[in-house]
Amino acid sequence: MTKTQDRLTAEEAKELRTAKELESHLACLDTFTPAALGVLAIASGIYTYLGVSSLLEENGAISFFAAVAYSIAVSVGIFVFWSYMLRLLPSMRTASGFIGLTISTMVGSVAIIAMSSWLNAAALAGSAAVEQHLENTVRDYQAALEQAHDIALSGQALGREVERARQSFEELAELEQSGDLSGTAGRGAVFRVLTQKAEELRNLEDQIAAQQEPIEEAFQQGNEILAKMRELTVAPGPVDRRSVQFSEESVKLAGVISRLNQYSVAPLVARAAEDLPSSVVLPELDGRSSDVRDAQSSTINSVLNALDQRSKTLKNAADEVLNMEPPIETAYNPISSADAVIKYAHNFVPSWAGAIAIDLLPAVLVFVLAITQAAIRSGKDGMSIEDTLTLSDLRAAMNAMKDVEATMGVADAAILERATPKKDYA
Repeated sequence: MTKTQDRLTAEEAKELRTAKELESHLACLDTFTPAALGVLAIASGIYTYLGVSSLLEENGAISFFAAVAYSIAVSVGIFVFWSYMLRLLPSMRTASGFIGLTISTMVGSVAIIAMSSWLNAAALAGSAAVEQHLENTVRDYQAALEQAHDIALSGQALGREVERARQSFEELAELEQSGDLSGTAGRGAVFRVLTQKAEELRNLEDQIAAQQEPIEEAFQQGNEILAKMRELTVAPGPVDRRSVQFSEESVKLAGVISRLNQYSVAPLVARAAEDLPSSVVLPELDGRSSDVRDAQSSTINSVLNALDQRSKTLKNAADEVLNMEPPIETAYNPISSADAVIKYAHNFVPSWAGAIAIDLLPAVLVFVLAITQAAIRSGKDGMSIEDTLTLSDLRAAMNAMKDVEATMGVADAAILERATPKKDYA
């Protein structure tokens, strides 16, 4: 027995009523779904136009029409694609067809993101993303400036090591002059060696001290430029114009950082430390007796050993400064709003979510419609046409039969009239 020969069970009747109710809802929703899809497509096209406009370098008529053409193409593509999916995917009854169209939907969604969503995100958050780029660049420059300043100050600290070495040689020279070093008072050969090295260290100390003022001036100038760059980051007005001024200031700041790197005296101290023991000009021993000359020679050897030790100490101190991590080479690279949105996407998740949602929201409607159509088919599964007919369907069928009968009657009358021979009244 089929369901057409038996009465429907209560459960089957409930499923049938549910299916018919869902069909009535879909019929109502179909009246405005295309319009809603068109609104979404147009909105996406508008934001796409704003995003494309930010990428075009020129502002002439050709650029305007190019941006308009691209945004229209995006709107039409989105509308047509989702119209296809809304009609075809929910109607698929086979698993292979449903899976195939689902994959097509995913591929199309990726294409829409590639051609539209990132431009929409650029329109929504492009200026903020560029400002984020400026802010990050300021931080990089500030770190580079502070590191260059720290290295320069560390080089200045070597002046204390040089001063200690100079003072030790001066004290030895005083001891030699009083006769407490080599045993011979006066300004003989040992005294001249000690004063020679003390003078060299004094000159190096003066060179180090002379760098202090330029270092502070450069650091102050760098901070002033950084302050201007920070103001440009948050200043009102178009970000493109601010980026131009920001680029000019960044060039100035790069020059200041380069000067600070050159002000470091660590290389100078390292070279002086290497030359300290090797640049000794040994004087002729001027002792009156061989014992005195032997004492002078022994003292000079001790002085040379002391020079070697001081040289190593200065060299190690200078190497510590030279081994400090140099400032990161920072350069400001102008960036478009679209590129900035991609580069700093993690900082603009809400904007990206909105940009993607406006393009892919119809995908949710597609799967909602597919689930609804599956529920309707499940409610009608196994039922004959007679079971699924409603009173309105029956009334429409009866009206159609009447129209057919009327049409058939007219046709039969015409055929009969043509077949009946006409009488000749002549």
